[in-house]
Amino acid sequence: MQEINGRRADHDIDPVFLQRWSPRAFTGEAMPQDDLLRLFEAARWAPSASNRQPWRFVYAHRGTPAFNVILETLDEGNRRWTPNASVLAVILSKTHNRTATGEMRAAYTHAFDTGAAWSALALQATLAGYQAHAMAGIDRPKAVSDLSVPEGYRVEAGVAIGRLASKETLPDDLKTREIPSQRNPVSSFAFEGVFKPD
Repeated sequence: MQEINGRRADHDIDPVFLQRWSPRAFTGEAMPQDDLLRLFEAARWAPSASNRQPWRFVYAHRGTPAFNVILETLDEGNRRWTPNASVLAVILSKTHNRTATGEMRAAYTHAFDTGAAWSALALQATLAGYQAHAMAGIDRPKAVSDLSVPEGYRVEAGVAIGRLASKETLPDDLKTREIPSQRNPVSSFAFEGVFKPD
């Protein structure tokens, strides 16, 4: 089977799945808006329940005031390495939909669908010579407030996007973590016929 980035697939898949990873070392170079829009275009075509497309992205390019606003919503650990990203973004999902009768109803798959859009964006980033690193470490109430997010949306994650830099640009304690992570085997999460607990 194929091996890329120190990762080995047990089954035949497209190489992009092994090439995509979540680095912290970015060059800081500017990302052309057209390049970024290609990533959002990929996210646009993700599948979603009833075609509701609940994903939303608030983004900013490095060197703009909005970039600093998003940067300040990230946890301290993430603020150590994200200043060299070309773009920072916050991913949100729409938690409720209005029915034909005007009733607001919970959108049970909003996070699931938004995850599909994030995955499409991340894979397109890899195909375009960039990497995208999603972060759970974000101050969600601050993001809601500072980014003027209305009621009915949930902050899912932060994202840093950029071109890969040498791990030598990172603080010493992060250098050792700057490698593509491995994955559990398919047998640990795909079960024929009946669920198998951990």
